Amino acid sequence: MFTGLIAGVGRLAAREMRGGDARILVEAGTLPFDDVQLGESIAVNGCCLTVVAFDATGFAVDASNETLALTTLGRLAIGAPVNLERAMLPTDRLGGHLVSGHVDGLGIAVKRWDDARAERWRFEAPMALLRYVAHKGSVCVDGVSLTVNAVDDTGFEVALIPHTVAHTAFHALREGDAVNLEVDLLARYVERLLASKDKA
Repeated sequence: MFTGLIAGVGRLAAREMRGGDARILVEAGTLPFDDVQLGESIAVNGCCLTVVAFDATGFAVDASNETLALTTLGRLAIGAPVNLERAMLPTDRLGGHLVSGHVDGLGIAVKRWDDARAERWRFEAPMALLRYVAHKGSVCVDGVSLTVNAVDDTGFEVALIPHTVAHTAFHALREGDAVNLEVDLLARYVERLLASKDKA
């Protein structure tokens, strides 16, 4: 599990295709990294991935064909910045919201504008995901826990404070870019429980 609070910004160093899936090399950048272990989980732009090798500067993960197809990891340019978060400990503060690292789908950054010192962003998303997005609820965009400021039938809006822009890969995001989306876990469970109740 993760919190959606980005611990560092790294860089996509290489992507080696291996018969339909890929070995991805990530430079750790500003991620605190001195006690990393083989097999631990690190979220890369919101995708929970397993460390299969590492050195002093970064780590390697394997991305399945499904991960490459359903996230941005198969299309990001080599050298692109990526948001990084190590899996949370039981003693960590939950400053964002509960994030599984299982990307639900892709959105598109369609508009950016200034809002005082903040940046406002609008993202288009499939209706299948928007049904779980609520005004003042939480959504995870490229691994970042954000509060929804507005939502309608085609997309949603968020506001990014200067600290978020400066300390995440959002500083490099451009209109038209694809992003990884994970909706609120609680919304999914509530829907499942209600559906089960109707069948009882």
